[in-house]
Amino acid sequence: MTNRSTQVDPLAPGVEQFADSPGSALAQAQVSPLQILTLVLCFFVVAADGFDVASVAFVGPLLQKTWALSPAELGPLFGAALVGLTVGSFLFGPLADRIGRKRVITISLVLFGIGSLACGYAPSARWLLYLRFATGLGLGGAMPNAITLSSEFSPSRGRATMVTLMFCGFTAGLAFGGAIASVLIPAFGWRGVFVFGGLFPLCLAPCVWIWLPESLHFMAGKPRFECESRRTLARLTGDPDMPLQRAFPEETKLPTVSRSATSVLFDRHYRAGTLLLWFAFFCTLWVYYQLASWLPTVLADAGSDAVRAARLGAMLPLGGTIGALINARLMDKINPFVVLAGSYAVAAVSITLIGFSLDGPALLYLTVFMAGLGLSGAQTGANVVVASFYTTAARATGVSWALGVGRLGSIVGALTGGPLLMAVHSPQSAFIVFAIPAVLAGVAMAANGYLYRADTA
Repeated sequence: MTNRSTQVDPLAPGVEQFADSPGSALAQAQVSPLQILTLVLCFFVVAADGFDVASVAFVGPLLQKTWALSPAELGPLFGAALVGLTVGSFLFGPLADRIGRKRVITISLVLFGIGSLACGYAPSARWLLYLRFATGLGLGGAMPNAITLSSEFSPSRGRATMVTLMFCGFTAGLAFGGAIASVLIPAFGWRGVFVFGGLFPLCLAPCVWIWLPESLHFMAGKPRFECESRRTLARLTGDPDMPLQRAFPEETKLPTVSRSATSVLFDRHYRAGTLLLWFAFFCTLWVYYQLASWLPTVLADAGSDAVRAARLGAMLPLGGTIGALINARLMDKINPFVVLAGSYAVAAVSITLIGFSLDGPALLYLTVFMAGLGLSGAQTGANVVVASFYTTAARATGVSWALGVGRLGSIVGALTGGPLLMAVHSPQSAFIVFAIPAVLAGVAMAANGYLYRADTA
């Protein structure tokens, strides 16, 4: 895969994409402890998001019993946090460009932790609905900035693999969310799951504030960050006297043409790619959240208890973690859009087969695992692609807005799962319908690969 970030956008003279140029100190040096620390901390940040997604899905059947909710009434509880996440993605992106990515991540973790703790003490379904929205709003700025910061602190060689390893925190959060829920539910009920989900980000926030570095790209050229950027550069390279132009030669070249991030996303070079990526993100998170939110309920209706449903549900992110690593290696060798289109095909077939495997425990574990391998693996790969698709000036906005559009798809998935299960005649038919967005996402990725084949050859 040719790294788009090493190229100059021909339609934006003087605006260069983020990269470690061949002559830079970072391109020649080994991965530093600071880069590893950044990826580890961002791993735990996105894991908090993954755990939150898992927690509400696994406690769904218990919420139904506590407040006598129908599937249609349970849907808004699944979707409320996703609405908050969508709003937060669009709000916190511009804020991060003003005050810094590290600061936005810390604020997001604190707000999310407080909101999740409050969910554990919700007196009614209506109160839980409001608190879930507030929880999602708080977390909305964490994931986009974690992806962007990880990409910026990763060397150009192996960047796809490193960012993928970081984002595996999301699927790890999902997997451990199922395992932790299976332990907490028998002892503390559904409230204990939300309390744990609040304590985790609140404990993580001070670690992020103390040890996570601010983006050198954000601090470059800002006098108020001169001392901090110098300290970060010294931690990154081990040389306190290294000039910024040696580590990041491209940061010292001022653009001859200044354009807003929005104009870059929709110029004649990027417009088609932006829309196709947004469509793929929308469809991916649509089917993923539909599957993750409603699979435990379908399993419960098929006779599984809450603990077994949680263990089966954990197969989805576990497969996603392995799929993401496989995709990352393939994306370094061949056209990444082709890799992702194939991953979506695996997901569509596997999701369809889940509905026909409900009576076979071994086959059910396999199909859920393969659905995660194809679907979550593709989403992680899509995050890597979008983080390197745009020029530096539009990267943070491109990542945040693509995830924001994807969150809209997740809202659709969470809200439509219940009515769909009530409308179709059998789980087999439901899972066939669940697979359709995965097919559409694969088509969008294949089309993007065709349009931008010259850039990824």
